[in-house]
Amino acid sequence: MTKTAKLYEAMPIERVYLHFDKPYYALGDTIWFKAYLTMDNHQPSAISKIIYVDVLTAKDSLVQSLKLPVKNGVGWGDVSLSQFAYKKGNYRVVAYTNWMNNFGSSYFFNKSITIGDAINNNLSTQISLKRAMVNKFTKVSAGIYYKDDEGKPYSDKRVTWTVEKDYDELIKGKGTTDKNGFIDISFTNTKNIGLDSAALITVIDRGERRQGTSKFSLKSVSQPNDIQFFPEGGQLISGIPSKVAFKALKPDGLGIDVKGTIIDNTNKVVAEFSSSHLGMGVFQITPEDGKTYSAKVTFADGTTAAPDMPKVLSDATTINIENTDPENLKIKLLSDPAFVKENEGKTFFILAKSGGVIAFAAQTKLQNQVYIASVSKSKFPTGIVQVTLFADDGEPLSERIAFVMHKDQLNLSIASDHPSYTTRQKVKLSVVAKNNDKPVEGNFSVTVIDDTKVPVDENSETTILTYLLLTADITGYIEKPNYYFNNQDEKKLADLDILLQTQGYRRFSYDGIMNDKYPPISFLPEQGITLTGTLRAFNGMAVPNGNISLKIKDKNYSANTVTDADGRFRFSNLVFSDSTQVFVSARNNPRASDLVLSVDGDPYQKIAVNPAQADEIMNIDSALSPYLKNSKIQANSSHILKEVVIKDTRIKKTVTHKDYSSLSSLSQEPDHLITPNMLEGCNNLLNCLKVAASGMIFENYNFYVMRDYNAGKRVPAQVFVKGMPVDVSYLENMTADGVESIEVFLKDELGLVNSAYNSNGAIVVNMKKAPEGQKISLAQLRDMIPAKNELTISPRGYIVKKSFYLPRYSGPRAQQTNQIDTRSTIYWNPNIVTDPVTGTVSFEFFNADGTGTYRAIVEGIDKDGNLGRQLFRYTVK
Repeated sequence: MTKTAKLYEAMPIERVYLHFDKPYYALGDTIWFKAYLTMDNHQPSAISKIIYVDVLTAKDSLVQSLKLPVKNGVGWGDVSLSQFAYKKGNYRVVAYTNWMNNFGSSYFFNKSITIGDAINNNLSTQISLKRAMVNKFTKVSAGIYYKDDEGKPYSDKRVTWTVEKDYDELIKGKGTTDKNGFIDISFTNTKNIGLDSAALITVIDRGERRQGTSKFSLKSVSQPNDIQFFPEGGQLISGIPSKVAFKALKPDGLGIDVKGTIIDNTNKVVAEFSSSHLGMGVFQITPEDGKTYSAKVTFADGTTAAPDMPKVLSDATTINIENTDPENLKIKLLSDPAFVKENEGKTFFILAKSGGVIAFAAQTKLQNQVYIASVSKSKFPTGIVQVTLFADDGEPLSERIAFVMHKDQLNLSIASDHPSYTTRQKVKLSVVAKNNDKPVEGNFSVTVIDDTKVPVDENSETTILTYLLLTADITGYIEKPNYYFNNQDEKKLADLDILLQTQGYRRFSYDGIMNDKYPPISFLPEQGITLTGTLRAFNGMAVPNGNISLKIKDKNYSANTVTDADGRFRFSNLVFSDSTQVFVSARNNPRASDLVLSVDGDPYQKIAVNPAQADEIMNIDSALSPYLKNSKIQANSSHILKEVVIKDTRIKKTVTHKDYSSLSSLSQEPDHLITPNMLEGCNNLLNCLKVAASGMIFENYNFYVMRDYNAGKRVPAQVFVKGMPVDVSYLENMTADGVESIEVFLKDELGLVNSAYNSNGAIVVNMKKAPEGQKISLAQLRDMIPAKNELTISPRGYIVKKSFYLPRYSGPRAQQTNQIDTRSTIYWNPNIVTDPVTGTVSFEFFNADGTGTYRAIVEGIDKDGNLGRQLFRYTVK
């Protein structure tokens, strides 16, 4: 107990939770979110003042990284989903602090986010995958519907397809869609190649020389369904009645319903079982000494399996928990006769902790096969309880986790000023926050969405309650976490207990604690932005006691410091926004011209594989159909032509590939032209080109002509900047500043460029011509060369926050704007604070033009770590 308390006091664990305005998005949207940073029993953390929020692709490539300032345990920000930086697909958002790195990236907040495309999507697909065994080989069948952006089927269209893995083509074929735009594709995996990372790629000929390419992961049919058995306490013991939980999973990680029987080695049926929720369930069995057990299983899709049960042990002990009593937790210590005989009179310990705090401890001298302790649940806060049995030498013998549910969350109530509303009418919502019927001051975020435009599966939602009370403390993926909190009843609480028998606890293991093996402290808490670097002499030697100055011009801020014995310097607790220029100088030193100044960059952040891959959506177009229909209307209504005033009829000369003799053999006009306005806000040209280079596909760190790539021709395109051939990585160091245009050539009709560079296709980046200037002297040229003892840098600073747009309508409808208000997020406010005396707060906004049900969600926390969430719906006519 002493060692555990010491560890949690020295190394408190932080948690980050992000509240989003809605569950999914489309290109052109803005993701609005609020971050809650907690520690211990969910109190706002004072350890860290910076939260990092990263957006990654499904392949874990970093798209965007944000740095949020934190005050009183909260912060907020936004992510603009530019069509030039993002494309349709599954992404994930990861949030963490530097301190959390000490415990591993499994402690980071992870959430899958799906992004649809209503702007450039002319092809909608819906696929259904099935798996069957034929002559000991896997047969995969894929039924695909193809439709245009209006929902009309692509009938009688030619489709070519390939199955690829690690850029190798495994199987290929072709076919034609029927009148409904449907095609059935099937193949047999005769080489038994693992399909978990393979993909089915289809190319449909849409007519008029237009093609559409789609890529589908085959992970969901890569393996047979699986089932695992989890004896309570971790082991089956001869002669001891045991609850055995089970979990049946599809290859994609989602649960599948199952039923079956347990048989012993004499083929006698000893138990029957069936799943109660998402492939999980529980059954009772009393194993016998000397017998082995196996299962005969039938999954919901008709497939079968016959796995072995865990081995039966003797001379052992285990823990059981009964969690049906709302007032008490019943803990049982069960041992077989051999264990009692060998350990009679010895002392055993039972520890129960929640949130890192030991809330119950007991010791007993082993006398009988059964020891029962009834523990009041009032000793534990709401959340996961870890109960562990120890031998007298501190060795953990058995463990069980359970969930204690109190009605002690913040009592939030939401009221509207009218029973129903009309479109564009002002709405006033009032929130009252109480704890034990007493008003409290809390910090909340609120989102209001149009339910019709943004349908929500409430059981699948990640909420402040599901994450901080459940998901954050256990390992593994939890499907539909809000099912266990949404309209709770006895069945859901029983299903939650089964879930916890199949999951592992994420906190420190007792093995490390007992052996004094604590996680090393390699990452310190951040109280502000820190800038570090090194000062060296021209010969490379470190310069101690060197004077370093720093200036932030935008903030009229300056600071000075002195290097240490290793020439290192540090400026701590800086505050500046992203893209701010920071000037660092070492000129105020003797022989300053011989000094070289360097500043450290941001360290590489390791991110674990997405634990929530199962949440990724394969059929994005159909799953997000109502939302994308509205997004398309929204995109079309925003395309308003502006008045153009012609001031000069002279043609302005622009830079093209024709200005470079080595590229003059290319076509007069490119297949696709990317203009500077299409790259607005682009800070990494390579990332932007991955999306903007139409007709190209980016794979294996190269660009390829998409139609040739899908046909098996894997020759990369050549990239040119200012007419010179460059490697693709060169584009990572370029922004859109200074780009005149980018020309994309999908073919080289004369073949001169392709043959000269052994390439297929070209991407030509044309830079603006520098203005003509005057001749300068050598002295003036030297003045223009940056000194090595000073630097002007743009380190990553805090996110520049945007304000959520709130239209205001007044006067008769006829006098209001005719433009349709298609908003799906009606209101977002990340900073709602209730009054400390009354516990109330109110806010106002205007409805959009959508009718139906609007959905308001309020989430937040008070200073004592009490959590709250409330849902409220109102009608718009």
